[in-house]
Amino acid sequence: MAAILVLGLGNDILGDDAVGILAARELRAGLPEVVEVVESAEAGLALLERFEGRERVLILDSIMTRQCEAGTILELGPEDFGKVAAPSPHYAGLPEVLALAGRLGIPFPSEIRILAMEVEDPFEIREGLTPKVGAALPGFVARAKEVLAGWGDEG
Repeated sequence: MAAILVLGLGNDILGDDAVGILAARELRAGLPEVVEVVESAEAGLALLERFEGRERVLILDSIMTRQCEAGTILELGPEDFGKVAAPSPHYAGLPEVLALAGRLGIPFPSEIRILAMEVEDPFEIREGLTPKVGAALPGFVARAKEVLAGWGDEG
């Protein structure tokens, strides 16, 4: 099992909701063996198994706060979920997952970082990103590479 997990979340038939999955696909090539890239539409407790035994997890996902311009990249940690109410269905239950892992003594990542891109429409059934989100995708992937490079420098 790879020490670092990159988890691209979303649904690729729900327009902008696919941005995390698409970023993960672009990121996959050229990563060291200590990094595993997984695409998923799972949420909450379903993520427990994916996180178990990892040292670090980087989550890539869409978010719709309506407080930022579409294409804005937000960086969050588990501690932010009290401040942002249900920004994405994938985060629902993440604090509970962390608490459950602690109570059960499950080895869990020492660091979980979330890169989330503000999107326009994550609900419409269609393939492809809206223009602003599509234009921001390369920057999203570049920021994920920077996070991973920083983790490599620390290890």
